[in-house]
Formats: sequence, structure tokens, C-alpha cells
Amino acid sequence: MSNKTDSNIYTIGFAIAMVVVVGGLLAFTASALRPRIDNNERLEKQQNILYAMGVNANDESSAIFVSTKEAPELFSKYITKQLVIQGGNVTEDKEAYLIDVKKEQTSAKAGNERRLPLFVGEKDGKTFYVAPIRGKGLWDAIWAYVAMDENMVVQGAYFDHKGETAGLGANIKQRYFMDDFIGENLMSNGSFKGITVAKGNNDPKNINKDDNEVDAIAGATITGDGVSAMLKSELRQYVSFFENLKNN
Repeated sequence: MSNKTDSNIYTIGFAIAMVVVVGGLLAFTASALRPRIDNNERLEKQQNILYAMGVNANDESSAIFVSTKEAPELFSKYITKQLVIQGGNVTEDKEAYLIDVKKEQTSAKAGNERRLPLFVGEKDGKTFYVAPIRGKGLWDAIWAYVAMDENMVVQGAYFDHKGETAGLGANIKQRYFMDDFIGENLMSNGSFKGITVAKGNNDPKNINKDDNEVDAIAGATITGDGVSAMLKSELRQYVSFFENLKNN
């Protein structure tokens, strides 16, 4: 007499039951952890924004965020306004930092009016405008938070990536690369030009801040091209805001 557990019906039923049980456990775990995940994402965005405008714990060579415990208080202290630019309208939104840039890019491709978050900060008597941007590197997504003054001169930047090559493209999040952008002008003769990560840059010490170029990372040409494209395509969308800022 054959064992019931050897039948195909039993095997299929058991497999279905396991899928349901495991799926249920995963769903429960994801639901239970969601608040913690969301909170961690909020803290990370706050740290990134603060880093770009110079509120960080950097030592002589390393890029170091303020702690997650300090971030909410410092964010409230230094960020005076959170703006959302959509079409020709600019509105204040206290949760603009929660806007998903990737989803907004996808929405814009479908023909919708994209929302552009912009964070206004005050530090040492100076006003900073921090824009979150996103692009494509060699292997996956890259993103940045770029702090500018009213003339679209870069005051600080934080770059990160999802899967660039360690020791090569991944070095966009190293301080020596990010610091090169400080003082670089995004404009040229009154028109937006962006900043190019240039392999043939004739200014490796980055003394000339009006050439719209920074030195490339050796062996990371495609990632560097992605950074250049991201800066140009994404920050161009903020030009009208800065033009209106000067006229008002």
C-alpha cells in the first residue's frame, strides 16, 4: 500500500501550503518593519541634505554624516524651508524631503508635471539651496544632493550609488571627489552649462572654478559620464527658479 505522502496531489498541496505560510510570514515581517525602514530612510535623507550644505562630521579626509540622533534636530535648525517646484508654481511643503525623485522621473516620462523638491538652508549667515537628483551610472542608479547659492555656484555635494565598481566608480562617494565640486559654477556666460566630469581635464588641482569641469576618476569613465549627465539634465530644471529668485 502506497504512502499518501508519496502522491503528486500531496506534494503539490504541501508546496502550496508552504508558499502561503512563507508568503504570509514575509508579508507580516515587511509590515512590522515598515515603520523602522521608513524612519531610517527619512534620517538618511536628512543626513544627505545636511551633508551637502556642510553640516557634517568630516575629518581631514573622510566623508562623515552627523549621527542619526542629531539629524532631526539639526535638520530643523538649518533647513528653513522645504519647497516643491511644479511647472511655474513654487509651494512650501514640510515633507518635501519625502518626495521620491525616481517616481517623479517616471511620472514625467508619462507626460505628467514633475515635482521638484528644493531645500533652503541657512548656515553661518549664508543661504543654501539643496536639490536631490538621480541618474544612471555604469551598473545601476546613482544619485546626489547638490547645495548651490543663488547664482547656482555649487557649495557642497554628496554623491552615492547602488552598484558601481568598488575602487572605481564607487569612488564618487569619496570626499576627494565630492569636494572638487565646491565652488564650481553651473552657469557660463548667463546660460546653464552644468559640470562635466572630464577625463581630459587640464585642471587636475581644480583651481579654475569657471571651466564647468572637474577631474574624472581613473578607470571610471562611464560612471563619470553618468554623473555629468545627471548634473546637467536634473539641475537644468531648477534654472527658472533661480532666475526668478534674482528678479524678485
